[in-house]
Amino acid sequence: TIGATVEIAGVQIGEVTKIDLDNTAALVTMEIKKNTKVRDDDIAAIRTKGIIGEKFVKIVPGGSDSVMKSGQKINDTESSVDFEEIIGKLIHRIQ
Repeated sequence: TIGATVEIAGVQIGEVTKIDLDNTAALVTMEIKKNTKVRDDDIAAIRTKGIIGEKFVKIVPGGSDSVMKSGQKINDTESSVDFEEIIGKLIHRIQ
């Protein structure tokens, strides 16, 4: 969601400012604090705080020495786990 935090190692480094649809993929625009180094092989992953909490973008550091510039895209992404869907399926199976 717009306004969701962006974090590296549990530290907030920015927030989501825009979300668009690019064919069948989400295109997320993030505003990152100045002097924060995001590398060209870092991975952007959607995570949830707690079991059923708010979503945030977790940047998982890669091993590259090449730092991204403003406007560049993170190409490696990881989908979120939908805990609500999993819990709904479990409850349905138990009943």
